[in-house]
Amino acid sequence: MAGSERVKMAAGEWYSCLDNELEALRALARDAVFEHNCLPPRQRGNLGPGLKALLGGVGEGARIEAPFHCAYGFNIVLGDGVFLNAGCTILDTASVRIGKGTLLGPNVQIYCAEHHRQAAGRQAGLEIARPVEIGAHAWIGGSAVILGGVSIGEGAIVGAGAVVTRDVPANETVVGNPARPVKRG
Repeated sequence: MAGSERVKMAAGEWYSCLDNELEALRALARDAVFEHNCLPPRQRGNLGPGLKALLGGVGEGARIEAPFHCAYGFNIVLGDGVFLNAGCTILDTASVRIGKGTLLGPNVQIYCAEHHRQAAGRQAGLEIARPVEIGAHAWIGGSAVILGGVSIGEGAIVGAGAVVTRDVPANETVVGNPARPVKRG
């Protein structure tokens, strides 16, 4: 399928992240993130104004502590009452949807971009974007890493430091690297 690199990215096809249009969009995100991270907390509130305008959707009472980083911002949708603790990074080359009441601990990382396996492809900036979906009322422990293409079900718990490489069913607890279900009883 022909089209701009942004169109290819949105379609889940291989695209070049070295594209000028994508770089301009990342620059807009860096400006909004810088404002959010540098505003005094009482002035910033739950979200800096530039970041709030940039995000794809922000539910009532959603809050992002500083510092925060995202790649584009417009692919991120936060449900009501979502809380991202300090140090979270979301590389939102694809859709990242976080359900209402979900909590992300400090330094949680969400990576939608997958780089090319061949060195020449990486040198050309080739990536493919895979979405991440986190259901309502989930809890993602500090320093967890969530890879692209993963869905985490409603009420699930991801232990601190876990690396989530596959889907997590609703109400399940996973820990470790790679994340595996906790055996009960």
